[in-house]
Amino acid sequence: MKPLALALLLAGFALPAGDPPGFYLWKSADLKGFSKSLAPKINDKKMASQALGNYANYTFNIAHREASGEGEYHATQADIFFVQSGEATLVVGGELVDGKTTAPNEMRGPSIKGGTEKKLAAGDVVTIPVKTPHLLKIDAGKQFTYFYVKVTP
Repeated sequence: MKPLALALLLAGFALPAGDPPGFYLWKSADLKGFSKSLAPKINDKKMASQALGNYANYTFNIAHREASGEGEYHATQADIFFVQSGEATLVVGGELVDGKTTAPNEMRGPSIKGGTEKKLAAGDVVTIPVKTPHLLKIDAGKQFTYFYVKVTP
């Protein structure tokens, strides 16, 4: 009986095991701060992004845009956007115009024909299924920062 009591007592002093694999926590304030830290890294397409982590079939990223992007088509990944700041118009669905393969299972094109427009603002969350063309339009002088998850079903 004494060894059992000693084992239970020592278990109470055990150190925490740490975060399990694939566990990530991003605080709201940290995510909102990316609009300032990414702005100086804007490329010629007026966009900057940063990978934040990955696990198994999903990756986490943050992006900051100061101009409209190209149309995109992902053959094997869905996107989930969590808007941190700013506003944009998402064009979703329809057909990618003059799409060119830019990476395995990825296409980009200058526009989308026949898509539906959805206004996005801070706090919004949107899912874009696999094989669905999409494009973000940013009005002149506006900025848009979003946390996004790429999921391979």
